[in-house]
Amino acid sequence: MNLKSLRKSKWFKYLGNIYVLITTVFVVWMLFFDTNSWWFTHRELDNEIEKLRKQKEHLKKEIDKDKAILRKLQDQVELEKFAREEYYLKKDNEEIFIIQYEDSLKNN
Repeated sequence: MNLKSLRKSKWFKYLGNIYVLITTVFVVWMLFFDTNSWWFTHRELDNEIEKLRKQKEHLKKEIDKDKAILRKLQDQVELEKFAREEYYLKKDNEEIFIIQYEDSLKNN
């Protein structure tokens, strides 16, 4: 196949058109090389979506834990226990002693 027969082929005439060449270069540039390209932008957005899904699952688990604590705190005995342990509340006739063991302290 020589150059003259190649130039006369239907595909060469179509792909050799200046408008087709410019449009092809433009499309390739916009899809892959531009700053706001389809390829890189979608990859970043997919990564962000995956990160948000993981965060959503984590927050759902936290909500379930908090709901369980709230259900547990409906009982007066459990509410009193929680107040004593978390907020160091006491009755009027009691004294509180906080005992910390050496292995439970954070050493810097």
